[in-house]
Amino acid sequence: MTVIAMSRTEIDRMSVLQDLAANRIKVADAATLMGLGRRQVFRLAQAYSQHGPEALVSRRRGQPSNRCYPTMLRTEVLDIIKARYSDFGPTLAAEKLAERHGIHLARETLRQWMITAGLWKDRRARLKPVHQPRYRRDCLGELIQIDGSEHWWFEGRGRNAPCSSTSTMPPAG
Repeated sequence: MTVIAMSRTEIDRMSVLQDLAANRIKVADAATLMGLGRRQVFRLAQAYSQHGPEALVSRRRGQPSNRCYPTMLRTEVLDIIKARYSDFGPTLAAEKLAERHGIHLARETLRQWMITAGLWKDRRARLKPVHQPRYRRDCLGELIQIDGSEHWWFEGRGRNAPCSSTSTMPPAG
């Protein structure tokens, strides 16, 4: 028994294709459920019938994008930035790379590379952390606030309130 890693979309497509193979739904309904065209549904149904669930898994999973820059260029750029422009931000570093080294990169690409390499922090990471306020220390001669009132309206200590054995109430009158 082999384990196949599938995304949520691929699992949903598999259940729709099983319903299609059992003639519980039509091709048009399957196309609507999967968000694909009829030709794609036919192609997926044929691949699923021939190869099983493996046919629905993307073959590009785990591979780098076709649009990414070569790894050699990335290491070269990061080495140049570490050696010469370590205190530069991504915008100025991109300008200097284009001006002096002939390497034209978008500043956002360079910013992502610099963040990954630990050469740059985004604004949220640069903000100072918020600390909890510290309570004041006791000071010599500090006054303690107490209830020094001679009236008994505070905390339900009136004449009609039940008395506790520890409280002393003045006599009525």
